[in-house]
Amino acid sequence: MRFIEATVEYQGFWGSFWDLIWWFLSAFIFVAYIFALFAIISDLFRDRKLNGWFKALWILFLIFVPFLTVLVYLIARGRGMGERSAQVAQQQQQAADAYIKQVAGTSPADEIAKAQSLLDSGAISQVEFDRLKARALS
Repeated sequence: MRFIEATVEYQGFWGSFWDLIWWFLSAFIFVAYIFALFAIISDLFRDRKLNGWFKALWILFLIFVPFLTVLVYLIARGRGMGERSAQVAQQQQQAADAYIKQVAGTSPADEIAKAQSLLDSGAISQVEFDRLKARALS
């Protein structure tokens, strides 16, 4: 009798295990769909060539026929989506590089050259030039 009870418990365990696996798979598919949905919506608003009415039409289809619309969008406009994403990433990288150059200032050689031009024009003395040079080299 104990063997039958143990077998029933064992089958119940595996039933719940596969239910858990199915739940994780379903959750993964849902999260992947949400990521795709947000990627498509951001791509729609990023695309300057697409008319506003077509954007609204894509959004309506995303609301009423979501899975089919996501698949059609990725097939029909996937290449352009990747190009627009790469273009935005490149613009952000250029903006970050420009900001870093602005904040970082100039190289020590540039600072010494500026100090030398100030010394030559008489705006600073030799002592001030030496101090600026030491600070630039440190």
